[in-house]
Parts: sequence; C-alpha cells; structure tokens
Amino acid sequence: MTTALDPKNIHPPFAPYSHGIVVPPGQRLVFCSGQLGIAADKTIPPDCAGQTRLCFENVAAILREAGLGLEHIIRINAYVTGREHLPEYMGVRNALFSAPYPASTLMIVSG
Repeated sequence: MTTALDPKNIHPPFAPYSHGIVVPPGQRLVFCSGQLGIAADKTIPPDCAGQTRLCFENVAAILREAGLGLEHIIRINAYVTGREHLPEYMGVRNALFSAPYPASTLMIVSG
C-alpha cells in the first residue's frame, strides 16, 4: 500500500492529488508511455472527457498486463491543449482515483 505525503507546512493540494507518494520496499514499478485519446480503430472521441477516459482505459490495459490496476498508479503527468479542457479532464480523473491519491502534474500546452 502506498502512503501519501502531504506535509502540513506547505499549501495543501488544490485538487485530489498527493504532493508525494511512498512506494513500499519490495514493490514492483511499471512505467507507462504517454497515451493518446485515439482508439485502436483510430477513432478519436469528440471531447476532452472522452479522450481522457480513453487514455486512462489504455493505461488500465497496460497495467492489467502486469496484474495491476489504476489503484496502483503513484504518479500522473497530464497535458491538455487549453484551459477550457481542465474541468472535463479533472472530472474524469477525479472519478477514477481515491485516497491515497497519486502525485500529479497537469500542464497546459499548445502548438
């Protein structure tokens, strides 16, 4: 079981994530490459929420290959192409995870 690290002397997370996570000794680590919101049949969901769900479904499939699930994720790096996508992305992410929350970084990129 992972342990969340959220020191009381720093500003608390503004969303459901942890400032840090401790992985217990002897646990396996699986690293996933970035996932795109593109299905195996090359279709792309029309909205950010659909693309986000698909990304996390892809990550879940990768983790299942190792006998793991989304509850084992300790770190999320996410990129959205505009601030207007934050509510949809965060809504999907927040519905998928519970405490102890993964450490998380969300970046807005364009270009």
